[in-house]
Amino acid sequence: MSVKVGELMTASVVTAEPHHSVEHVRKLLENNKISAVPVVDTGGKPVGIVSLTDLAHDLKPGSPISSVMTEKVYTVPQYDDTSIAARVMRNHGIHRVVVTHEQKVVGMLSAFDLLKLVESHRYVEKNPPTPSKRKGAKRA
Repeated sequence: MSVKVGELMTASVVTAEPHHSVEHVRKLLENNKISAVPVVDTGGKPVGIVSLTDLAHDLKPGSPISSVMTEKVYTVPQYDDTSIAARVMRNHGIHRVVVTHEQKVVGMLSAFDLLKLVESHRYVEKNPPTPSKRKGAKRA
């Protein structure tokens, strides 16, 4: 069974805007008990992401969040398979991706969300490849 990102994502996504202050975003994270927020432009398109790690440094509370946000945002469309999102996270060493629809933020998907697939047995492990029968063949 193929599970789509939209089925597993957190849809009630909290966002910030580039002009918001560091202190404002810290309060957003704390009040909502979350570890990251996408930073969006006025049209709802992602322009960055801020995590608790970004805010762990000694920053001036009035500084704009745009000065510390990570500008490279990895996104996946909500209709993609969760395997695509998992591959993006693994290949880039990240813990979450921003979920989009028509380039606008509609959710977040974290590695913990993907663990729900394993926990609910919706993930089925594929059989390992059959070893080669050629003489002297080695597997990488």
